[in-house]
Amino acid sequence: MNFAMQAVWAIGLIAAAFALSSWQKLGLEGSLILAAGRAVIQLAVVGYVLAVVFAPPQSPILVLFVLGVLVMVSAIVTRNRISQKLPLPGVAGALLITTLVTVAYVQWIVVQPLVWYEPRFLIALGAIVLSQAMNAATIAGERFFSALKSNTLEIETRLSLGATPAQAIEQYRKDAIRAGVLPVINAMSIVGLATIPEIVSGQLLGGAEPIQAIVFQVVILFMITFASLLVSVLVTSGIWRKFFNAQAQLIRW
Repeated sequence: MNFAMQAVWAIGLIAAAFALSSWQKLGLEGSLILAAGRAVIQLAVVGYVLAVVFAPPQSPILVLFVLGVLVMVSAIVTRNRISQKLPLPGVAGALLITTLVTVAYVQWIVVQPLVWYEPRFLIALGAIVLSQAMNAATIAGERFFSALKSNTLEIETRLSLGATPAQAIEQYRKDAIRAGVLPVINAMSIVGLATIPEIVSGQLLGGAEPIQAIVFQVVILFMITFASLLVSVLVTSGIWRKFFNAQAQLIRW
């Protein structure tokens, strides 16, 4: 059975979910159809774009352009989830730095491809890092932003007692960074016991050797752990600076 027919038959699962929602009167039928339709269209577009990028001769400019688009879309989604009052360049910068540092290390030290812009590594690794960094930045950013807004009196009290802005918000920032990284740490703690990661399952379906699939998963786990911590640090650092003016006074949002 070819891939097209496999995709067609997979629609049966959405039809079954539709029927189950209708039977239980959950009201999710419209959302299921809309989400499934969007997923198919979006993935089809991505598939055609990647087919062009992967086709020889491979262009580093095209590969970097695709990564740039991914960074900007991730930055917009992340900023909107935290607060639209945050400047987009700051969020985009945090995601870009995180992606560059993490992927550069994995590319040059771990994977060592023949050419640095090989899309099957650069785009795949960049997309994985951005996906996790976006989630971590959103969790840490939302937590930190809410803490600063709801604890203005306590922060101002600390400032009046001689604390610097960094000292006044230190505990809130640490809590937010921990919140952004904990989901990855928890996932690492149970991986292989309660779950088999999707990447491992995907590689097994693609015919990869189990040990090879596990090695790749270990690399990815460590990669997204570092990325989650780095982006949480960068995003929270950018947020707290927007809450204080040049005179070290708290700005109420």
